[in-house]
Formats: sequence, C-alpha cells, structure tokens
Amino acid sequence: MDEWLPTQQCELVHDFTYDALPARIVFGPGAARTRLADEVARLEATRVLLIASDRDAERVRQLVAPLHGRVAATFTDVVEHVPVATAAAVRAMAVDAMADAVLCIGGGSTIGAAKAVALTARIPIVAVPTTYSGSEVTAIWGTSEDGRKTTGVDLAVLPRTVVYDPELTASLPQDMAVASGLNAMAHGVEALWAPGHNPVSTVVAEEGIAALASGLRKDDPSELLRGAWLTATAFAVTGSGLHHKLCHVLGGMGMPHARTHAVVLPHVLAFNAPGAPEAAARVARALNVDDPVAGLRALADDLGVPRGLRELGLPEDRIDEVAALTEPVVPQDNPVPVGGGALARLVRRAWSGERNG
Repeated sequence: MDEWLPTQQCELVHDFTYDALPARIVFGPGAARTRLADEVARLEATRVLLIASDRDAERVRQLVAPLHGRVAATFTDVVEHVPVATAAAVRAMAVDAMADAVLCIGGGSTIGAAKAVALTARIPIVAVPTTYSGSEVTAIWGTSEDGRKTTGVDLAVLPRTVVYDPELTASLPQDMAVASGLNAMAHGVEALWAPGHNPVSTVVAEEGIAALASGLRKDDPSELLRGAWLTATAFAVTGSGLHHKLCHVLGGMGMPHARTHAVVLPHVLAFNAPGAPEAAARVARALNVDDPVAGLRALADDLGVPRGLRELGLPEDRIDEVAALTEPVVPQDNPVPVGGGALARLVRRAWSGERNG
C-alpha cells in the first residue's frame, strides 16, 4: 500500500501502542453452512447456548443442524441495547444449561446478548454476524436500564471465532443494510480521531471506509462485510470518541441503534473535521471525493438516510438533556472542544438535519 510514501498527506509516525486483539476470522460465501460445525468443535464445546432471534428461525435451524446435539439451550428473546432484564435472563439460561460456549447468529443485539453471558460466565463466543454491526470483533459490552446505556471493555466478551458469510447479509432489507453499513462506517471514521488512534488502526480504518463506500454504492454484501470487519477492528483498538458517546446516550433513550449512527455521522464529521484535517483527508480519499462532509452527506442522501433525528422520533425537548449527558464523557482530546454550548448546537443540528458546512 502507498500510505507511507512521502508524497501522501500522512502524519509523522511517533511512538504509539497497538494492542492487536486475538480472534479467529473465517470469511467466505457459504462459510456458515460449511464451516460452523468445525469451528464449534475446535473449542471442544459440548453444551452450547444458542442465541438467535426467532425472526429467522428456519435459517438458524439449518445452520445449527450439523452441530449434532451440541446445542443445550436456545435463547430467542433478543432486545436492542440489551436491557439488564434481558442480560439477566440469558445469563440464567446459560447457568441452567451448564453452557460451555455461546453461539450467536444475528446482528449487534444478538451478539450483545452473547457478550452479557461471556462477561459473567467467562465462556467463549462463536459469532455469526447477519448485519454489519462490527460488535463481533470488539471487546466492548453494553446494557441499558432506565433510559441509560452502560458500556465497558473486557476481553472475555471478545468472540473467540467469527464466521463471516456474505450469503447471510445478502438477504438484509435494503434500509437495514444501509443503516448497518453506515453504522460500520462510523466505526472507521471515529477510529481516525479516537483516543487510541495510531498508524496501524488508521490505515485499517481508511481501507474499511473505502470498502463500505464501495459496497453501499454497488449493494455488494462481500465488500460491506469486509469493510465492517476492518472498521470495527480499528475501532476496537482505538476506543470510542464523540460520535459513539453521543449515540450511546441516544441509544439509552431508546433510539434505534444503526439508524441513529447513520443519521448522526455526517453531523459529527462536520463538527470535528476542522480540528482533524488528516482524518478528514483520509475520509475524502476513502470516499473518492474532494470534500469529505459533502461526500458523506451525498452518499447518505443517495441511500435515503433521514437527515435528522427528529425523523427517528427524538423529541425536541430532549436535545439539551442529550447534550448534558454526553458532554462529560467526551474524550478530552476530541479534535474540537465541545464546551460552551458547542455540543448542544451539534445535537440540535443532528436533530433538525441542519447543515453547517
């Protein structure tokens, strides 16, 4: 790759730390049908807790049939943002089943439920993503209660094995694929300025953003899945910044996860770009545009993404509350200061869809 050539607009390489997260990745069309049983067997698991929404019960049944009786129990009551009651229920089922591994087949909410189990039971996860959430390659867990979302980091929740199968994401409804793909892109954009960003994560994030942009434009599940893997891998080592801190607050209030990220991302990029010119340049290059903010907004418009959070149902009278809850947790090194009412103005623009650059 040519990112390191002096003719490119690159940051000088200073001292940095890069913590590569351990995970086995199995990628390919049909991999869930042909390789899942072997991957579970590699863990020597004999009492597997299966977590999968009952919305796709027949496909899940076909995928787990080759496990030949290794599934000891099945949890289907998957809820977005993993309410603490859901976490308690799935943990209790794992204990009752004497589970020695968790197999999750589904999107971010399903993987989140599996992480709730692994956090307390300390048993391995095999993840089969059916969206582009990226949660399958991060050590981040989250639960929600009383309108607040709590997150943490623990290597025990990092799936041991991930089986990526584009055949599974190819059947996503178009609006869900778009929202999930832009949620994945938010991981890559955030990784360019998050507290732990470094030369390795930056290159991975840029490549992931480019793959996602290509996949979204061409409706290519393989490129989208590859991009989601790369951007989440970068995000997993950099940590979260302004975008995710804001979206976690919104998620705790019950806003839909992927669509909220898709709506908020162009507004956060517009806010941070003046203070992060190198990150903005990389986003522009990945999108193959001159202006990263205009390019991202045009892509979102072409894909039919709502321009403001009010279209997703956020009441106007909660704008100040959102800003007040988010401001204390924004990293101190955010490229642009969020104090003095700046964050409240950002939230209002994200709510109304107003464009400020």
